[in-house]
Amino acid sequence: MWSVVSSGGVPAGERFDWYADIISREVMPAALSSERPADFQGEAAVVDLGDLRASKFALSPLRSRRTAALIRRGDPQQYQLALLRRGVTSMSQHRNACTVGAGDLMLWDTSRPSDNTMHADGGQVRATILMLPRDVLPLRPERLERLLARRIPGDRGIAAILASFMTALEDHAAECEPEELTRLGSVAVDLVTACLAQHLDAEDRMPAEARSEVLLRRVHAFIEHHLGDPELAPPAIAARHNISVRALHQLFQGQGESVGARIRRRRLEQCRADLGRPELAAQPVQSIASRWGFGRSEVFSRSFREAYGLTPTEFRALNAGAPAGAAAAPRLAP
Repeated sequence: MWSVVSSGGVPAGERFDWYADIISREVMPAALSSERPADFQGEAAVVDLGDLRASKFALSPLRSRRTAALIRRGDPQQYQLALLRRGVTSMSQHRNACTVGAGDLMLWDTSRPSDNTMHADGGQVRATILMLPRDVLPLRPERLERLLARRIPGDRGIAAILASFMTALEDHAAECEPEELTRLGSVAVDLVTACLAQHLDAEDRMPAEARSEVLLRRVHAFIEHHLGDPELAPPAIAARHNISVRALHQLFQGQGESVGARIRRRRLEQCRADLGRPELAAQPVQSIASRWGFGRSEVFSRSFREAYGLTPTEFRALNAGAPAGAAAAPRLAP
């Protein structure tokens, strides 16, 4: 679950100082300044993902500086990777400088001085940030220095997959159980590693086992974000990742399920979740099935019954009769 802090309940004249104090105490010491502190509004939230954390924020334009003295006062010793969702931000660090816009990614090191200015053309800046301990990334620090304060376009390649993952994380992390959040943390590390390695031209120098693991995580993320596409199938997945269908099936060996079985299972799980939501009770069963990639109603109904021992309609009726706040658990078919 996201832990949220907001300036909304603070008197207007005190909001900027309150927010600056929260950041310095709970995140890391930083010198914040604003051209219009009396009009400042800010909200931030954080969620634990196992070995790392993710944060999101929406705030009025400001400037944030980390000096050597502030770093000595407190340093989480992290790499932080931001996906800018709205606005423009300019950063300088380690002799590098860049300006990024919505949809771009940017990396910085909390252990180095930095200067970051955010703009929003009359609105708020929004961003999602992965806060990665230095030892979770299997890339040498001296190589990562090349990417600090550099714009990473988020509209192509692995960066696009990572940006899509971070967007979904911000939108849906609140729905996940703790063990699911831990697994998402592992996926985040793999995707970040693959993205940064690609930009360092180092992907081919990673051990074969590590490359396979990263590729598998990329395929899993791709499947998750395209479950609603009825054309999602091994040939399309293989083509998207520049590998053969045979190589894709080999990648899934030892996973306990084939590519097709994973797609079917995840679609059924999403349909089951939607069928149990009271706010979707008026939606036809087939509408929910179509949303998650099932084309023919008889195929969906048969697959659902084989997986859960009930038809979709029976499951919905059973769930509707459960006590408020409790979802009925269907019997798993043998």
